Amino acid sequence: MQREEKKNQLHIVMFPWHAFGHISPFIQLSNKLSLHGLQISFFSATGNIPRIKSSLNLLPNVQIIPLSIPDVPGLSPDLHNTSQMTPAMAELLKQASDLMQPQIHDILSHLKPHFIIFDLILDWIPKIAAELGIKRISFSVFSAIAGAYLTVPARLISGHTLDDLTKPPDGFPATSVTCVKRFQARDFLYMFKSFDGRPGVFYRVIDCLRSCDAVAMKTCEEMEGPYVDFMKTQFQKPIHLTGPLVPDPLSGVLEEKWANWLGQFPDKAVVFCSFGSETFMNQEQIREIALGLELTGSPFFLVLNFPGGVDGLAELEKALPKGFVERVKGKGLVHVGWVPQQLILAHKSVGCYVCHSGFSSVIEALMNDCRLVLLPFKGDQFLNSKLIALDLKAGVEVNREEEEGYFGKEDICEAVKTAMADDGSIKENHEKWREFLVNEEIHKKFIADLVEQMKAML
Repeated sequence: MQREEKKNQLHIVMFPWHAFGHISPFIQLSNKLSLHGLQISFFSATGNIPRIKSSLNLLPNVQIIPLSIPDVPGLSPDLHNTSQMTPAMAELLKQASDLMQPQIHDILSHLKPHFIIFDLILDWIPKIAAELGIKRISFSVFSAIAGAYLTVPARLISGHTLDDLTKPPDGFPATSVTCVKRFQARDFLYMFKSFDGRPGVFYRVIDCLRSCDAVAMKTCEEMEGPYVDFMKTQFQKPIHLTGPLVPDPLSGVLEEKWANWLGQFPDKAVVFCSFGSETFMNQEQIREIALGLELTGSPFFLVLNFPGGVDGLAELEKALPKGFVERVKGKGLVHVGWVPQQLILAHKSVGCYVCHSGFSSVIEALMNDCRLVLLPFKGDQFLNSKLIALDLKAGVEVNREEEEGYFGKEDICEAVKTAMADDGSIKENHEKWREFLVNEEIHKKFIADLVEQMKAML
């Protein structure tokens, strides 16, 4: 086969970590690459495939390869992703994932793809791929600011004690982000923790980034240029930007029960508050959020989720003040479980979105005409929030206490009122980024450029 012909028939294996916060961006990237005629083989554990099929474009050039999760004592064989797992069980899933190496070697030997695009947690992939002559692209589903602050070699030089982690690493770009609070830095310590003698997340990520042929990042220069440039200097290798991987245009209609409830209120009046499927709060935090939303005087729609095996309704009853649901009936709605977030954000009555600052959720929010209030709880969320509130000045972060991260109902109320009342810079900046994110031609070019960059690597 001629080299040029081979380039035009690229075969890409996509291998995300077993969490839907990781799987979803890999699906989005797969869908966009498949439209360029690339052959896609999507790897995931068997139990995840029904959900993947619901959003992966199953074109003739796309296939899903089911994987078996090896048995590990303490890990239920029914669990194939982190959505129903405690943090301890997620560590067992990493152990099981490490045991998948012979299985992955055999499948890759058979498929003979040109590239494997793999998750940063899967630090053993580069060695297998190199042995088989497969080009290796590590794909970060996180913002560039999170990578630049946490997972660069400079972090080892700057240190990773609690005090060290309140400050950026040496060489970090001069931006609005100069520090984090101690409760946030304490959460970052997890990155460096070893479980059962295995490398911590930081070391896995660094190994992946050092041993791949190129890095792909779910971001763009327009939003995160200084952080991307810092990552390039840290790793001295090509960094290809996929763009923010905006969701496809909305399809379907909002379920009648949600549409009817939202339809009672004037345009831009409702505060929608949701924290994704894997961000959980304690009872005190739930109570303060609910009371803070009530205190705003605005109608609100509060969505909560709980870890697998927890009776969400029972936990909600314990957390909320007695009689709260009845008291706010007609003006406040509290729901446990999944809701169609994109359709709700697009509803004309929704004027404010309170979220956990997951990067995908933030992008969805910026694509809609509703104000953004940021209440991060873990990891990269803290840095995403700073990107939006400080660098881009397109949202408001909820104020929290330095040491333990406490926030009260007044903090929630103040952030919502500030965001909704603003008719100046926050509104203007949000509108600027909304126009950028809904421009289809810009995002098509990100993917077209990525395809050309991959062809040039062969």
